[in-house]
Amino acid sequence: MENEKRVKFNVKIHCNDCGMSVPGGLQTGESYFQTDGFKIELEEFKRNYLCGVCRDKKRVEK
Repeated sequence: MENEKRVKFNVKIHCNDCGMSVPGGLQTGESYFQTDGFKIELEEFKRNYLCGVCRDKKRVEK
């Protein structure tokens, strides 16, 4: 939502190709944080995440 307070949080995320740990945190809107939809989307994100190096390799291969 526009002008909504942002929530910053840290989640351990690893690249699904090389296993490298990804530094930094994520942020979302306060009303969406900790909802069922948020949890499902976060798990899907973690399941499909590729670091920048692996993502670039995948793009070049296509």
